[in-house]
Amino acid sequence: MKVESHSVPNALLEALKAVLGNKLHTNPTEMLLYRYDAIAQGPAPVAVVIAETTQDVANTLKLCNAYKIPVVPRGGSSGLSGGAVPVGACIMVATNKMTKLEVDEFSRTATVQPGVITDAISVKAKSVGLYYPPDPASSRQSTIGGNIAENAGGPQCLKKGVTGDYVLELEFVTSDGEIRRMNREGLDIPGVIIGSEGTLAFVTQAILKLEPIPKFTRTAFAVFSDLGQAGRAVALITARGLTPAKLELMDQNSIRAVEQFLHMGLPIDAEAILVCDCDGDDEAVVNLEIESAAEAFREAGATQVKLAADALEAAQLWKARRSVSPALGNIRPNRFNEDIVVPRSTLEPAMREMQEIAKRYPFPFAIFGHAGDGNLHPNILFNRTTDNIEQVDEFAHEIARVALRHGGVLSGEHGIGLMKRGFMTEATPRATLEAYWRVKHAFDPNGIMNPGKLLPDLGGATVVKPERVALGERDFDLTT
Repeated sequence: MKVESHSVPNALLEALKAVLGNKLHTNPTEMLLYRYDAIAQGPAPVAVVIAETTQDVANTLKLCNAYKIPVVPRGGSSGLSGGAVPVGACIMVATNKMTKLEVDEFSRTATVQPGVITDAISVKAKSVGLYYPPDPASSRQSTIGGNIAENAGGPQCLKKGVTGDYVLELEFVTSDGEIRRMNREGLDIPGVIIGSEGTLAFVTQAILKLEPIPKFTRTAFAVFSDLGQAGRAVALITARGLTPAKLELMDQNSIRAVEQFLHMGLPIDAEAILVCDCDGDDEAVVNLEIESAAEAFREAGATQVKLAADALEAAQLWKARRSVSPALGNIRPNRFNEDIVVPRSTLEPAMREMQEIAKRYPFPFAIFGHAGDGNLHPNILFNRTTDNIEQVDEFAHEIARVALRHGGVLSGEHGIGLMKRGFMTEATPRATLEAYWRVKHAFDPNGIMNPGKLLPDLGGATVVKPERVALGERDFDLTT
């Protein structure tokens, strides 16, 4: 499969204009706004389609496929892997106006277009006692289309699952402009599309499963003088058969960054903090679970354990964890936010190894994340105008190798995109990558769907050769 990186023919732009009218934008200055996601930047697209309907997407793909011109989908641009960044000469399709949202309290479902903001689903469903559990920290900015593309998770993924666990049905447009609608029965085609980062098809609608809002939630907060103790606490909670709704970790550098930012009185000499939520509909069971989690913290060696008395106090205990991203952004203007996953049994050695690697680089470094399922977010802090960006890339690659050495994977929820595409040949056997390419070819014979993302070049002319994609000039409080 070959996609040439050449200019977009005027004939294609004229054809798009004829069917889309003022939904097609080509102003060069306006195109500069579409170069970015939250971490990376690429060349400006040649044109942007502000789609409003599934038919707009279908018309665009049909024409672009005929001319073999790449199409890049874009939602809230809150991605952290360069997945929505243009490569070469392309047409971008933005979904920000595809925002239809309907909640059915009887079937406990939400029918959504891809441009719906993630948080909006739970906001609308709350009036009938329902909510949408996947909760990426970018949920106030990210769109459900992007969540589906990356199979996004969040702090609740340990107990509640990730985006793919809630998708019941997808409407999508194939590269040739055909509109399809499929559920998860039989050959699970939606399951293949979920997490494929827009490289197979363009999702235009989803039916999502909703759940009743838990009646009771309890929160515990624990401080550890040793990173290993926090790792053991996570293992003990698992061994006790507990499945918290959330179990989040901050390392010492994260703690210090938040304290410097907010002056909350956090223990800056501590090596780790864990914050845990247990929830459910039986208050007695929830209380027993949070007490058992607190006991696991104490048994692992916590120097301080605090149980929230009410929702207000719980919010205060969570404030530190929620403030990590802006606190780190206050130290350096740019961040490379990694997204590795390691087995919970190897949390401590993996974190220790990353801390040792960090000593060889001149960049501030912090680790936080979803400890309950081993999903860590090591953050490299830098200034792209003064720091050596190649060193940042090298550092990130070393962190990726830590995950692989410990039996983990490159991404838990941010996706591979452009930023980790180069690591895929180390993480995945060649035979598996070749199988991925066969799937890609079956869905997208002309290679127009978000090329240059996710799948590495295996030596042939299989993908667009993108221009150098730089780490973003701006920093957004969108990291998980």
